[in-house]
Amino acid sequence: PEGEAVEVVPAHPSRRLDPALVAATVQRVLDGEGFAARAVSIVLTDHATVLDLNRAWLDHDYTTDVLSFNLDEDALAEHLVEGEVYVDLDTAAERAPEFGTTFEAEAVRYVVHGVLHLVGYNDATSTQRAAMRVLEDRYLQDVARGT
Repeated sequence: PEGEAVEVVPAHPSRRLDPALVAATVQRVLDGEGFAARAVSIVLTDHATVLDLNRAWLDHDYTTDVLSFNLDEDALAEHLVEGEVYVDLDTAAERAPEFGTTFEAEAVRYVVHGVLHLVGYNDATSTQRAAMRVLEDRYLQDVARGT
């Protein structure tokens, strides 16, 4: 059945995001990009966890909104995804007012962004960032409509 290979892990001490919404969002992005989840974990966490991971694995000493780790790059050739996405719910709560959106919408954007990284998108250049933003907006609209 669809979505069984997607695990949502609520790991934040106080902030919550609807796991069903997160799982549906992941599935929508994977379907839209032509991929299936072999094993995808979405970890909803906090500043400290994301900062620790950023330092340990990417040698970046700063907080960020979302981190994605593709655990099997070779699976992408078979349109399968195995990976982990760490979503910083604290950043979503802090930045939502700046973008005139809700905590939930901002956090779901990070989920979409993280999954796009898992399927091979990058955002190293302004052109890549713009392309990812267009996709994020499209998937957020799809999720909001329930399609």
